[in-house]
Amino acid sequence: MPVVRDLRVLLRLRDFRNLLAVRLLSQAADGVYQVALATYVVFSPEKQTSPAAIASAMAVLLLPYSAIGPFAGVLLDRWRRRQVLLYGNLLRAFLACVTAVLIVAHVPDWLFYASALSVTAVNRFVLAGLAASLPRVVAPDQLVTANALSPTAGTLAATAGGGLAFLLRLLASGSNALVVLLGAAFYLCAALVSLRLAAGLLGPDHPPGVVHPSALDAVALTVRGMAEGLRHLHRRREAAQALTAMTMMRFCYGALTVALLMLCRYSWSASESEGLALLGVAVGASGAGFFAAALVTPWMVGRLGTRGWTMACAGGAAVLVPALGLFFAPGPMLVAAFVLGLATQGAKISTDTVVQFRVDDAYRGRVFSVYDVLVNVAFVGAAAVAALMLPPDGRSVLLVVSVAALYALTVVLLARQRDVSRETSPRTEG
Repeated sequence: MPVVRDLRVLLRLRDFRNLLAVRLLSQAADGVYQVALATYVVFSPEKQTSPAAIASAMAVLLLPYSAIGPFAGVLLDRWRRRQVLLYGNLLRAFLACVTAVLIVAHVPDWLFYASALSVTAVNRFVLAGLAASLPRVVAPDQLVTANALSPTAGTLAATAGGGLAFLLRLLASGSNALVVLLGAAFYLCAALVSLRLAAGLLGPDHPPGVVHPSALDAVALTVRGMAEGLRHLHRRREAAQALTAMTMMRFCYGALTVALLMLCRYSWSASESEGLALLGVAVGASGAGFFAAALVTPWMVGRLGTRGWTMACAGGAAVLVPALGLFFAPGPMLVAAFVLGLATQGAKISTDTVVQFRVDDAYRGRVFSVYDVLVNVAFVGAAAVAALMLPPDGRSVLLVVSVAALYALTVVLLARQRDVSRETSPRTEG
């Protein structure tokens, strides 16, 4: 199979393997940490969770660190990205240990959220750094396959980490603190593996005489840098169009995530542990969709182009979300989780490729930070909308139909754009 052959070629590249290992360990830690937070907020027996409470938790954890995204982009275009991966993961390991202590101490919720926010804030630097670094370790004609393997493998690692966290929590009598410490151990391993990459390998390259910014210059640099990044993105219309489509699909994914959480907690289970187990199965189904996307996306992009494949992903979701979701039953919803995992990850691989290929290296960190802000604000906005539409048991025909309509609108918007997808990489020609 061409995909398997291409993966073998990539895995022979030492620097790519090392960068991939950093991503796998880092995102496995993210999966562990996120499950610990979700189960603490949603599935703790003493908490009566509502859609509004879930939306509030997402806003607290995602919106503030989305505001940090622009700072991450400006600084990533000035700092050595290898150092960001090293010190970012070391800092997250320490902060995760602090979060574990706070869980054991039963501190007020605002202090717990502040600690969790500190971990996810650093996460912006690490994820944006990983995305911006990928073109430095593979050739341009390998980007589609690299984007199919690297981010998708990271997502699968996060899913596996989440599954391990589910299992550990069930075996350890609901010990969220122990789960958080497991995440801290993974962060530490990611930091150690990053040392296998040369300090200057991942860029960015600076002309002679460029001075690194001080912390006091961060605000001014952010404003100026984001303006420059947005102007650059405006000149790269293909990248801007891909980001718009991905943002809309992320909104749909966020709304359905809140609905799934409520269904697992209140409609499909009689206890918190049973609901948590169902959620773990749903996460696994979604992870299987991510894996399928990694296998089929390079092949589909070669035939449809990045734009055509994104349209196919959004169109398939538009049809299958109501066909499966309106049953509000575990079986069809698990199939829907697989479909949405495939569609969302397939579109993300295409979007990553377009952005990496069309955006100049000097601006790539800033543009990927904009990318992060857009998808996270969309996710939180979707949670807020879902909180208004969902009843306590999570069953809302209006929400499912509205999400399907938004997927269909994404297809319509992409269909009106000029197809430039076959220009994104020589791999897509022929």
